[in-house]
Amino acid sequence: MQRLVGDLAPAFVHLTDDVLFGEVWARPDLSPRDRSLVTISSLVSAGNTEQLRAHIPMGLDNGLTREEIVEAITHVAFYAGWPRAVSALTIAKEVL
Repeated sequence: MQRLVGDLAPAFVHLTDDVLFGEVWARPDLSPRDRSLVTISSLVSAGNTEQLRAHIPMGLDNGLTREEIVEAITHVAFYAGWPRAVSALTIAKEVL
């Protein structure tokens, strides 16, 4: 985040890097793998698919498989909407 907006919004970078990824993602009640699955599903549901370019590789690093990511997006399509899932799958295809 620092290289993207650090010079413009240092407080935002702190909240992202230190609070979100430093504290929230480190909480013990969910594994990083589960947090990635929840995050990917939430991003698709909210229509924030541009963030998937960062979170799909992170999900793979955290132990998700390609098949699990695609299945999560497919499952979310019935709750969040088909167009959002199509957009997400298009990005997933690029990233995977």
